[in-house]
This record gives sequence, structure tokens and C-alpha cells, in this order.
Amino acid sequence: MVGRRRQAKCYNSRVELSNPKHYINTLSMISTSLFQSQSASPSNPPATSPPPAVMLHGYGAGLGFYFNNFLPMAQWAARHNSSVYALDWLGMGRSSRPPFHIKASKKDIPARVAEAESFFVDSLEDWRQQMHLEKMTLIGHSLGAYFSVVYALKYPQRVERLILLSPAGVPRGPDHTVPSSEVDPPTTTSSEDRAELASNAKVEQVEANQRTAKAKESRSRRILTHLWEEGFSPFQVVRTMGVWAPWMVGKYSSRRFSTLSEEETRDMHDYILNITLAKGSGEYCISHILAPGAHARMPLVDRIAALHKDIPVTFAYGDQDWMDPEGGAESVERLRQAGHGQGKMYIVNNAGHHVYLDNARVVNNLIIKELERKI
Repeated sequence: MVGRRRQAKCYNSRVELSNPKHYINTLSMISTSLFQSQSASPSNPPATSPPPAVMLHGYGAGLGFYFNNFLPMAQWAARHNSSVYALDWLGMGRSSRPPFHIKASKKDIPARVAEAESFFVDSLEDWRQQMHLEKMTLIGHSLGAYFSVVYALKYPQRVERLILLSPAGVPRGPDHTVPSSEVDPPTTTSSEDRAELASNAKVEQVEANQRTAKAKESRSRRILTHLWEEGFSPFQVVRTMGVWAPWMVGKYSSRRFSTLSEEETRDMHDYILNITLAKGSGEYCISHILAPGAHARMPLVDRIAALHKDIPVTFAYGDQDWMDPEGGAESVERLRQAGHGQGKMYIVNNAGHHVYLDNARVVNNLIIKELERKI
């Protein structure tokens, strides 16, 4: 039940793609009124209803990471006679895991990037076609946000708006590179528990925290840059650990998700272990799209101005994020210069890279606000 008068029907399914061996694990949250109407359906909502929202996770994660966001999203779907879908990317989570191969030469960066991106964005387009959806609002986190922008560049007529949560691959070059990975949860708490429009001072504050964290990086982590270039996946290590794999995953989950309840942390541990031990597939995209240090080989900041001017774009970073918000700020400015005046950027207080999980209440309110913002 998501309200006295309106409800949302929620269910999990495998959506088969045009290749019968490929499927996308999908959680659907659909207003029950769409099932009861004779003139409307989930794929054909009323003209007054907003397009469905599609939630897309980041690298090595799965749709289950959004567990604290599902109820508010289902409530939004019920109120507006619309739908919300959360997907596992092809090759990740509980979706099918076909072999991931890049045919392009290692030296041909544009071809490598395009081929890796197509594996994901074309499967998303395939999923949209199978679901018979006309347009979507894409809510992406980290690498999922990166792919959301790439999808919007390739299929602009299918995108209503973009909501990018701590997007990866935005700024250019190693000068903007921050710590090579996030391990710990937010370390400080601000009394201002809200999302605020980003100011230059706020962006500089986030970057100062990142510089401090990067200075503490271990030598062993820096050595991994070589392995990265060779197509190494960090999840390979876990798969070779045997009986020690739960301990290794637990070491990460207990530290990173220590702000969750004991039961939630235990469930998150089991979930991460399950999707990590599955066959390697889409995870091998990472070295083709991102260079060591997690900066993009073809940064979005240099591409985003080509977005269709009717697609609003919202960036949101945690105040203790390891993604550099300067790239988001520059992207908003580039959009403005291109005549695209619907770009916004927020800093979410008391949150790290997993903004939607670290400060779910504030991020849920921000997402709903952006979904309901008039275009």
C-alpha cells in the first residue's frame, strides 16, 4: 500500500532481449490504475502522466543497492499514474552475463570506448523496446549515470530527463582524479542535512576532502593501475578466494555500510557476495571506459553539450564524495553555453559516493522534486 487511494504493483521479472540468451533483471513498480484502465497501460500511460523513471546502478553493483529508495519511488508512480523500473545492467547484478569482448585495438581509444559503451546502452535500448516504452527518465548512479548520458546522446528521442547521482567519467584528465576508490562511509556529519545548489565554495570543500584522502592512498593501490590497463577486474580476486570470499566482501561491506542497521548490513553483505561471485562479464568494461584513477578516456564534460536541449540534466554529489564535482559544474556551464538552460547541480550533505544510500531521505526528496519539475 502506498496511499489510501492509489497503489503501486511491484514485482520482479526477467525481460528477454532480442538475443534469447540475454535478459535484463527488472524490478517494476507500476501504478495499479494502469492495470485497471481500459484506455491505458504501463506501456501506454495517460497523456497527463509523466514518462516512467528507470533506475540504473553503478559499476559492480546491482539494483538492490537502491533498496532505501524504492518505497518513495513507488509512491511517486502511484500518485502520478506512472511507473518506475530498476534494472541490472546486462552483464551485472542478476541479469544474464554474456562474454564481454572488445575487438578494437588497444591503441584505438575512441573505438574501444564506443564498443564498450554500446554493450550497455544498446542493451538498454533493446530493453526499452521489449517493454514498449516511448520515453524514460533515467536515474543513474556512478557508471550507470555515465551510461545514462551516453544513452541520451545516442537515443535523445527516448529520454525525458537525466538525474545523475555522483556520475563517473565526467571530468577530464588525471589532474581531476581523486582517490581511486571509495571504501569508507562519510566521516563527518554536517548539521545542514539537505541538498543544496552547488556553489564554488562547496565544490572546493569537497575537492579539499578528496585531496586529503588521495594523499593517504597505499602503494599497493597505486600498483593496481598496471593491472587495470591489462583488463584486470577487482572481482576476479574475490572469485579466487574460495572460502575466504565472504570474509573479504564482509570486510568491505561492514566498513562502507556501517551507517546501515545490523540487519541491513548483513543483507547487503549477502547481496554483494552473491552478485560478485557470479560469472564475470560486464565488469570487464571498466578499463576500456575509464583510465587508471577512474577518469574517463572520453570525458562526458567534452560531450555533454551535444545533448538535446529539451532534456533537463540534474547532477548530485555527496559532500564527501570521491567523484569530482568540478566536472559536474563545468558540464552545467557547457550546457548553458550551448543554449541548454536546464542543467542543475546539487551537493548532498552527509553523503559519500553512494549518495542515495548514505542520505536516502534527502536524495529521495531531491529525485521526486526533479521528477516533478516542469520542463
